[in-house]
Formats: sequence, structure tokens, C-alpha cells
Amino acid sequence: MEAAEIDFKPLETKTITVSMGPQHPATHGVLRLVLELDGETVVKCTPYVGYLHRGIEKLSENRTYLQIIPLTDRLDYISSMSNNIGYCVAVEKLVGIEAPPRAKFIRTMVGEMSRISSHLLWLATHALDIGAMTVFLYAFREREVLLDLFERLCGARLTVSYPRIGGVRNDIPDQEWLDVLKKFTDEFPDRMKEYETLIDQNRIWLKRTKGIGVIGVEEAINWGLSGATLRGSGTDYDIRKYMPYDAYDQVEFEVPVGKECDVYDRYRCRMIELLQANQIIRQCIEKLPEGPILADERKFVLPAKDEVLGDMEHLIHHFVLVAKGPKTPVGELYVSTEVPKGELGFYIVSDGTGKPYRMHVRAPSFVHASVLGRLSVGHMVADVIANIGTIDIVLGECDR
Repeated sequence: MEAAEIDFKPLETKTITVSMGPQHPATHGVLRLVLELDGETVVKCTPYVGYLHRGIEKLSENRTYLQIIPLTDRLDYISSMSNNIGYCVAVEKLVGIEAPPRAKFIRTMVGEMSRISSHLLWLATHALDIGAMTVFLYAFREREVLLDLFERLCGARLTVSYPRIGGVRNDIPDQEWLDVLKKFTDEFPDRMKEYETLIDQNRIWLKRTKGIGVIGVEEAINWGLSGATLRGSGTDYDIRKYMPYDAYDQVEFEVPVGKECDVYDRYRCRMIELLQANQIIRQCIEKLPEGPILADERKFVLPAKDEVLGDMEHLIHHFVLVAKGPKTPVGELYVSTEVPKGELGFYIVSDGTGKPYRMHVRAPSFVHASVLGRLSVGHMVADVIANIGTIDIVLGECDR
């Protein structure tokens, strides 16, 4: 048969749908992504959450303001200290009390320790997902020092429940604790150089992060992104700078901002934030004032551990605060803080009792998970993993 007589039929192509997760090591928890693929190219990406739902917001309606603190540990369990601080700051504004200066500096210091701990875990897992093994081991080496300090401070390494409404649970254990932390801040910049030597200009790392997951300034704002995920898109916004709380108005630090709006820029923003957090901790150690660690507001604040509770009045006061909670002003408010993953906000509705009538948590991971589809479309399947790492989510606060 002559070639001209052959009836060539056009090839038919179709997309396929695959499910990534909820049991997948690179989804950082029980996240499920339904991917529609044209070969290896993502045509559509739909995230599904809800596999870890524990009803923290609803549980809070049946607990006193003091009893809610351990629940906030379980939001972003990687940085529970920051969650506790954000919640305590919100309740303090609701009832109109202010933590003493020493407590503010301690909370700022441990909050930045939590930021470093969280960012180190992000760096370790993000690098491992893309293929860099050594960084994973190095980052955990430094993180372990901070977790040991948390354990000496409050008895827990992960879910700490250390901050209190009006201050902190207990004071710094001793001078040795501060000395160990000071030594960590002295050594950490050199450790950062080790991380950067391994991956910062590594050609494989650059290939996997440059030009991937690009999202511009206006679109990032419209999606509600925050933290380093927003700043990597070129927006200079940090709650610690523009709406300072605790001692952030008394320390100096810079806010890194990206230009190319891709995975690499978001990586660089967090790397610089690690060094800035280290500087904040050093300033808190140097400026740490003497004085009480709890506000002197008997209607709202539990007595400090070293106070004598021998007389009946104090014992009754202690019982009422724990069992029933203090009376609070009627009203509602929203307070946000800058946690490692972005803007953590607490919206509290008070009916004047010792329990919130309604509490809603604005969790950065929930917002960031929603943008995965936008970041992934048009890229390869392997780039989906890089995009998951770049938004730094934890499913504990997605599924509240």
C-alpha cells in the first residue's frame, strides 16, 4: 500500500486523576491532594483537609479561659509556645490586663526560640523532600538544643503550656539556662553557614526551587497568605513590626522580603528569619529586666507557683479561677500574632462568663493549604512536593 493511502487517525489523549495522600510522607500530615495530570504535568490540584479534625474551637466553649491554654498547644504542635503566647495576648486584651515587663521579654525570647525550632524542622523536611539528606540531620542537631532548654524551663519539649494569661508560669530556672541559650546564639550563625553551603547555590536545589510556585504580590494578598509565604512574594508585612506585642517594640530586627515570588525566595526569607530570630533572642537576654512574671490581677490571674496559698481567701480564689473562670467583659475581639507559619488570630466572643461564648482560630496553615492548587497547576508532579514544603503547613491547625 502506498504511503498516501494510509489513513492516519489522530492520537487521542486524556488526563488521569490520582490521589496523593492522605498517607504520604511528603504531605506533612494527613493532607490529601487530588491531582489531574496530563502526563507528568499538573492540570488541576484540589486539596482536601479534615482527616485530623478534633474540634478544638468547640471544645473551648466548654472550658474556662485558663483551661484552653493546653488546647492551643495542639494547633501547630511544632511551635506550641507561639500558639500559647498568641492566645494569652488575645485574652489579656479581652480582660484589659498587661503582663509585666519581665514576662513580656521572656515570652518574646521563648517565642523566637519556637520560631527557630519550627523553621529548622521546616528546613529539614523541605530539603529532605527535594532530595537533600544531610541538611535534615544538621537541622535536627540545633533543634535538639532548643527542645532541651524548653524541657528545663517547663518540663515539656513539644506541647509546653508555659505562657499564662498575664505572664508566664514560672521564671527562668537559673543563670545556667541563659548561659546555654547565649552559647546557642553565638554558635548558630556558623551553623546557618553550613546549611547554606550545602544547598543555597546547589544546582539541583536551584533547579527544583527557582521559578517554581510563583505567585505575585497582589494575588498573594488576595489569597490571604501571611508570614514568610507572603513576604516571599514581595510584601513587607510582619505583625511583630506593625502591630507589636510583648517586647517586640523594644528589640531591633529586619523583615526579609522576596523579589521573584517563587519557592526559592520563600526559602531565603525563612533562612534570614532564622538569623533575625537569633538576634532577637540575644537582645532579650541582654535586656531582660528584673521583676514579677505575672500581672497582679487577682480577678484573672492565677497565683504564681512560689506564692503562699495558706490562707483561705487565696485557696478559694485559686479554686474559682480553675473551676469556673473569672467574669469577663461582654464583647468580642480579634487579635493576631506572628507565629512561625504566618498570622495566627483568635476571634473571641465573650458573654461575660468565665468561658468564651465562641472562639474561632484563624490558622495560617488552613489558608496556605488552599493555595496549593494555584501554585501547582502547570508544573510537574515532583514540583507539587516543593510547593507543599514552601508553604510550611501543619495539619493540626488546618483541622481545628
